[in-house]
Amino acid sequence: MVSDYILNSTDKLTQLAISNDCKSWNTLLIFIKSLPYGRNKNRFDLSLVFTEKRGTCSSKHAVLSEIANLNKIPNVKLILGMYKMNKQNTPGIGNVLLSSTIHYIPEAHCYLKIQGTPFDFTSESADFNRLKNDIIYEKEIMSQQVTDFKVQFHKQFVKSWIKKQKLIEDFETIWLLREQCIENLSS
Repeated sequence: MVSDYILNSTDKLTQLAISNDCKSWNTLLIFIKSLPYGRNKNRFDLSLVFTEKRGTCSSKHAVLSEIANLNKIPNVKLILGMYKMNKQNTPGIGNVLLSSTIHYIPEAHCYLKIQGTPFDFTSESADFNRLKNDIIYEKEIMSQQVTDFKVQFHKQFVKSWIKKQKLIEDFETIWLLREQCIENLSS
């Protein structure tokens, strides 16, 4: 694991972590990783990761980043990475891409870099090593940027990719395929 720190901030998120028996950074990392993958009812409210007991790569890593900042835990960066999502590196997407002419879709994925090393706390089975060779772009972001900014950045990235690849499919078709992949991951 990584260096451990006691969580002692009095803010709402840290107090929610502590109320879930996460009194240290490493305990919190294990707790968040153990929560099921699923979209929260309101992606602007990071506290829902604790109250709904689930989250996506965005909400889980944003809440970890925010708690790290609030508790002055050093060298924790929230990363927005674009990777080549396919059945090999993201097995839960199912056979969605097999029925199309493309081999992957650029997917926005959030994770942490702790002391420069990438960690993925999305789920128990998440393993950054499965993605590392398929990362095509990385950007450090703030926890508030996992909402509208991430979505707009992702859509623009996919539109540019479609043009560069000279695909016959339009953006709406590719985005619908992507949504089917994400739905498969949630079920």
